[in-house]
Amino acid sequence: MERESMCTQIDEYGESGGVLVAQPEYLRIAADLRRRISSGEFGPGDRLPTLPALCQEYRVSETTIRNALGLLRNEGLIETRARAGTLVRPRPPVHRMAADRYRTVAGAKSTPYTRDQGIGWSEYRMDKRFEKVQADAELAALFECEPGERLLARHFVFYDNDQPTQMSTSYVRWSDVAGTPVADPINEPWPGGTRAQMASLGINVTRITESFIAAMPTEAEASTLRVGSGVPVIRYTRRHIADTGRIVEVAHPIVRRGDTTVVDFVIDLDD
Repeated sequence: MERESMCTQIDEYGESGGVLVAQPEYLRIAADLRRRISSGEFGPGDRLPTLPALCQEYRVSETTIRNALGLLRNEGLIETRARAGTLVRPRPPVHRMAADRYRTVAGAKSTPYTRDQGIGWSEYRMDKRFEKVQADAELAALFECEPGERLLARHFVFYDNDQPTQMSTSYVRWSDVAGTPVADPINEPWPGGTRAQMASLGINVTRITESFIAAMPTEAEASTLRVGSGVPVIRYTRRHIADTGRIVEVAHPIVRRGDTTVVDFVIDLDD
């Protein structure tokens, strides 16, 4: 094998001074393997060549190959299993979050999440944990209430056919839900979601707001959603607002993997 250096691949010239910009070998190899995966040369479930075979093919050391594979693993493209080798991970389907997903669907046993995912009620399950908390400064600002107000925090992980695709913490005012079925986790999932829950309490929700941001996942988010640390996530804050203008629910944050989520907006303009 030829002796390699840490930066042997020359990619481009700088715009001034003729400065050469070099790329580490492991990045070049990762880019090539990524291309081969996206082209279908290595399809979902396929085993990549062994470490010695990749070293021979790319004429580099095991350390360089391991660094390249580590990058792809962090991106969620591959996984290594005992006695199975390094495999291409199946890519989850893309899901579209429609602008009208919170509208009530008469007679349907569904929630905005199941409509986003395109799944039936039997394919839907969630992990759930409820606890009473007090509003800190951030939550008080979102609820437009005083710090210290008692809230019910509802922690959820949503599954589509046993694949975790969304996690969230939803807060409701304890004064609204205390002693009601909404405060009992046994009633989750609730057909119709939060809007239907509020309706059961005599609260008419007429507005929902959402604010989005993209970020890299925390360790907990990557572990819960089973994504690589290099896969971006979408975090967003949702608020349910009653016809009185009172904010009755804040979900902060809702987290989804960003590479398979499309958020659709419809903007009607008057001519």
